[in-house]
Order: sequence, then C-alpha cells, then structure tokens
Amino acid sequence: MKNPLYWAMLVGMTVLLMEQGLPVRSQGDSQSDNKVMDNITVRQGETVFLRCAQGDVVTHTAWLNRSSILYAGEDKWSVDPRVSLVTLNQEEFTIKIENVDMTDEGQYVCAVQTSSRPRTTSVHILVQVPPKIINLSRDFVVNEGSNVTLMCQAGGKPEPSISWKLISSSAHLASDDEYLEIPSISRQKAGTYECTAVNDIDTDVQTVDITVNYVPSVSEGRDVGVTLGQRGVLECEADAVPAADFEWYKEDRRIFNGFDGMEIMNTGSLSKLTFFNVSDGDYGNYTCVALNTLGSSNTSFLLFVVIEPTSSTLLQGPRAVQDGSGGAMGVHLHTCLLFIVFLPFLLRF
Repeated sequence: MKNPLYWAMLVGMTVLLMEQGLPVRSQGDSQSDNKVMDNITVRQGETVFLRCAQGDVVTHTAWLNRSSILYAGEDKWSVDPRVSLVTLNQEEFTIKIENVDMTDEGQYVCAVQTSSRPRTTSVHILVQVPPKIINLSRDFVVNEGSNVTLMCQAGGKPEPSISWKLISSSAHLASDDEYLEIPSISRQKAGTYECTAVNDIDTDVQTVDITVNYVPSVSEGRDVGVTLGQRGVLECEADAVPAADFEWYKEDRRIFNGFDGMEIMNTGSLSKLTFFNVSDGDYGNYTCVALNTLGSSNTSFLLFVVIEPTSSTLLQGPRAVQDGSGGAMGVHLHTCLLFIVFLPFLLRF
C-alpha cells in the first residue's frame, strides 16, 4: 500500500470536515477544487458506479465512505466483496458497489492529491427500497358480532402507502390505513382480506383469512306427500359455521339411522331422512334440528298420505276418498249394473 500514513491523515481531515457539515476540501483550497455531484438514486439490489475525474498530474487518489477508505489507487482497503475497482487511469477513477443495500446510503468522497493541491469530489447515494410487508395479522376465527382489527405494517423507501380490501365476498369493505376496523363483524364479512403496500418502486401484497362462526340457520321445511308402501324423503338444509350436526325427531322421539327402516344421510349442509317403504305409522310430524357449538335451529315437516287414483276414484272423484271402502263398493256395483244393461247392445256387433 502506498504511504498509509498520508492516507490516514487525509481520511482524518476529510471525516472531520464532513462531520462539521463543511465542504470537503483542504485548508487554503478554492471552492472550485471541491465539487459536489448530483445525488445518485439507486434501487436496492442494483449496482452503482462512482466516477471521479483525475488528471495527468495526480499523485494519489482514493474513494472514501464515511470514515473508511474503499480504494486507495489500485489498493483495495474495503473488506466488502461487493466493492470493486472498475477503472483507474489518467482520465477517471471508478469503483462499483454491487447489490446495493440501505447500509450503503450516504456520502462518498473522491480525494485526489495533485502536484499542486488536493481536491475532492463528493456524491450522495440514495437507496430506494421496494415495499415489504413486515407485520401482518394472522388468519383467525371469530364469532359473529365480535369487533375485529386487522393490522398491516410495511417498510420501504419511499415510505409505502397501505390499503386494505375484502376480495372474496360481495360485501364492500376497504381502508387506506395500516389498520382495518370491523365492528360487530357479520358472516357476510368473512373471507380473504388483501393488504397492499405500494411505493414508487414496487408493490407487495399479502392476505389474511377471517372465518366467522355463527349459529345454524335452517331453511323452512317442505311437507311431503307419499303413497303407502312407496319411498319418501324429507330434506333439511342448514347454513352454519362451523358445519352443523343434524338430529331428526318424530313428535318428541329422536330418530336414529336405521331405525324402523329409515335412513339418515348427512352431506355437508344437507341432511336427508329417507323412508324406503312408508307405512301407516310413518305418517305424521317430523322435526329437523341443526346444531353447532354456538347454538341450534330447527324446522318442522309433515309426512302425509297420498292415495293413488283408481277407476272408482276417477268416476266418483273426491267422494270416493272421503267415503272410504263403502263408497268404493258402491261405485263397483254401479259399474256392474251399467255393464249388464249395455251387454245386449254390445253382442249385436
């Protein structure tokens, strides 16, 4: 290394002037011997080149950052592998810093010693950092009616703006703040919430899933008519989170799967009670109860008899159904008498 004592003295003088906020120059130098270049703005991760004009009378030259010498001529003083020499000749002295980070931001000075006087050139590196969400609410489960606060914090330079929006529901919900307040949350506001952090460099997006638990809500039951001996089905549908369990009752007696030839099949939000061979004892009122950890809801059904039409009921209409077996016998007798009366006429053809 060339004359380390000289460079140590130059660094000490340069640092002292920088800390006092004074132009970087030696005593007795004119302002023209010390130049301040425009700021260099670079994005995090990119490479920056630092160029310094030389001259054919330069005896010593160095690039400094704060209190450290990066390069003294061809000699590398920095231990940072990202810093390297690009060009050193009579025209220019250029070094580069690869994969720039926030720690590289600040003032850099090119100190040149000529045969007559020293001079300096200073430049300030500004590092722009894309936004990165660093603190985000986790996915969580909450009961309907609770107050919810979502948080999203991000770093970056320039400082990013933050916004929230609900993306997986028809409900409109948005905010232009780090915090999203949802008072008395409803089931319609469950879903995926998106936090977006934006600055001039880039955008970062992350999501939070909110699950809202609520008491089962059961659709109104539909009465079903079934002919004796035929198959019948009662269907019960419930909307609930967490998913509902189902119970079936006839009057006050609970029905279990396989009981008296009945089958209970639950699929998601739907429960079916199936009768494979309806008997007289199956007709009546039924109740479906849907329940989860938050509560329960129920609806009622009526399974009623449907009589298949016969020749007697077709002739006599509703009266045959109302009269029972006696009415049906009367119709059969009436039919026989008509047949006897018209039989001679039929035999002529």
